[in-house]
Amino acid sequence: MATTISGTAGVTFPAGGVGNPASAVVGLTDTQTLTNKTLTSPTITGAAVSSMASSVITSGTAQTAPPATPQYFDFTSIPSWVKRITVMFSGVSTNSTSNYLIQIGDSGGIENTGYTSVAQTDGGSSGVLTTGFAVLYAATAASLHYGRIEISLITGTTWVASGVAGNNGGNVSAMYGNKSLSDVLDRVRITTVNGTDTFDAGTINIMYE
Repeated sequence: MATTISGTAGVTFPAGGVGNPASAVVGLTDTQTLTNKTLTSPTITGAAVSSMASSVITSGTAQTAPPATPQYFDFTSIPSWVKRITVMFSGVSTNSTSNYLIQIGDSGGIENTGYTSVAQTDGGSSGVLTTGFAVLYAATAASLHYGRIEISLITGTTWVASGVAGNNGGNVSAMYGNKSLSDVLDRVRITTVNGTDTFDAGTINIMYE
């Protein structure tokens, strides 16, 4: 878009004369004539828009229990430029004791193998999983669980995860994990290790950037 900066075009100031002090940038020995100038704004390309979008934190649509499918919550259509995803839990519970699990996927679907993941409680108990990122260890049906897990792109299509979750019974778990996808990530699933326990309370959402 072109913008014209207007002044009094065609006005001449003599060197060192009135209105043109000796130190003025128009010069000491030459008379100067003012002209209107047109400035052209740079064009914002698609790449620039994508770059700006990737610096903004975007919130997903919160989902509350029970989900449409009792065994899991899905967040899909995650943009290809995303480098970090945070999964958040607020007051979440299930009808049994299977531990919570985060799985990621690409255009080929959710991947449920090839993870390296560990969750450990503040009491020292721990569990290792290969079917997803372990959110916590020793979940209980009677408790409400809270926390956040951050999943970050480390290189290519390889993602690492870490975070902390706990429940209103006073138990806290820390977790970490690693997973390489077949393609660019575009979806996240929250489920349970056994895949059959039903979520019966709470809210889950994601943020990405």
